[in-house]
Amino acid sequence: MQWSSILREWFRPAPDSAVSDNVRLGKSPYTDWVHLLWSIWIFVTPLFDHGLAGYTRTWLAFTLATYPVFLFLYAMLLVASRRRTAWFALGMVALCFATMHWYPSGISYFMYGCIFLYHCRMSVRRYLGALILINAAFVFLGWRAGYPAAMLVLMPSMVFIICTIVMVEHMGKQRDAAWALSQEEVRRLAATAERERIGRDLHDLLGHTLSLITLKLELSRKLLDRDGEAARRELEEAERVARHALSQVRSAVSGIRATDIAAELASARLLLESCGAHLEYELPQMDLPPEIEHGLSLVLREAVTNIARHAGASIARIELARDPSAVRMQVADNGRGGVERHGNGLSGIGERVRALKGSLAIESVRSHGTTLRICVPVPALRLVSPLSSPLLRTEDAAGTGPRSGQSAA
Repeated sequence: MQWSSILREWFRPAPDSAVSDNVRLGKSPYTDWVHLLWSIWIFVTPLFDHGLAGYTRTWLAFTLATYPVFLFLYAMLLVASRRRTAWFALGMVALCFATMHWYPSGISYFMYGCIFLYHCRMSVRRYLGALILINAAFVFLGWRAGYPAAMLVLMPSMVFIICTIVMVEHMGKQRDAAWALSQEEVRRLAATAERERIGRDLHDLLGHTLSLITLKLELSRKLLDRDGEAARRELEEAERVARHALSQVRSAVSGIRATDIAAELASARLLLESCGAHLEYELPQMDLPPEIEHGLSLVLREAVTNIARHAGASIARIELARDPSAVRMQVADNGRGGVERHGNGLSGIGERVRALKGSLAIESVRSHGTTLRICVPVPALRLVSPLSSPLLRTEDAAGTGPRSGQSAA
C-alpha cells in the first residue's frame, strides 16, 4: 500500500505538464501515449542489423534492461513540470549514447530524446543549438562504434526534418490558442463596454426623471392640505413626466435588443469558420431605418445558419447594396444546393422578408450552391423645417419642443 502511494505521488501530473494541458483542453490524459507506437523500431531494427546477426542474446539483454528505463523517462516527460522535462529528454539521449556500441536499437531512444527536448521551455535558437551539439556527439560516437556512413548522415537528417515539423506544428497550435484567447478577450471587452453603455444610458435617462418625479410628489404632498388645485397640477405633471420616461425606456430597450448588420456579419464569420467555411462580405456605408436593419439582420442570421447546418459549403459570400429607394442583400454559397423554397428554414426567411414588404428570389442548383436575393424597399425620408411643422409649433408652444438637430418626417 505504501509503494502504491509513493508511485501515485511520483507520477502525479504537475500543473504545467503535458498531461495537465491535455486535460484542460478536454482531451484524454493518455493522448500522448500513442506516440509510443514509434518505439516498435526498437524491435524492428535487428532485421536490418546484419553486422550483429540480428536478434541475439545481447540484443535481448539490452532491450530488457533499457526499455523499462525508456518507458519511465517517457512517463516523466508527460507528467513532470515543463521546467524539468529537459532532463528526461536528455536521459533518453544518454541512454542511446551509453549503449550504441553494442545496441543499435537504442537509436530510437535518441530520436525520442531529440523530439521531446522541444517540449521543454526553451527558445527555438537554444533548441536548434542543442540539436546541433547532440547530433554532432551522435555522429562522433557512431563513427567510433563503426556505424555505416549512410547511417551517420541519415539519422541527423531525419532528426532535423522531424523536429522542424514538430516545431512548425507547435507554433501553429500556439497561434491558434492565442487567436482563440484574443477572440474571447474581444467578446469579453465588447460585453463589458455594452454593459457600461447600457448603465450610462439608463442613468442619463432615468436619473433626472425620477428625481423630478420625486420632487413633484413631495411638493404635491405639501400642497395637498393648503392648495388642492396646485397639488393636482403637480400630480398631473408627475404623471406626464412618468409616462414620458416610460416611453423613453421602451425605446431604449428596443434599441438594446435590436441587432445591427455589422454585428451579425461578425457573428456569421465566426459561425462559418467554426464549420470550415470561409466567409466573404462587403458592408458599404448605409443609413437604414432601425426596423429595416433589424429585420435584415434576422434574415441574414437565418440564412447563415442554413449554410452552416445544411449547405456543406466551403465558401460563402454576402453582398449588400443601397439604392435610393431600396436595400438589396445577396447571400450565396458553393454548397450542395437543390433546396426547396419551403425547406431548410427558407420559409421563415420568406416570412421575414414579406414582413418588411420586400421580395425574395432563390436560385439553387444541385451541386452548384444556393443564392438568395433579397430586396426591401426603404421609404424616403423628407426633412421638414421646424418652423413649418404644425406639430413642432404645438410642442414648442407647450414648452416640450424637440432638441436641436431633430427633424420630423
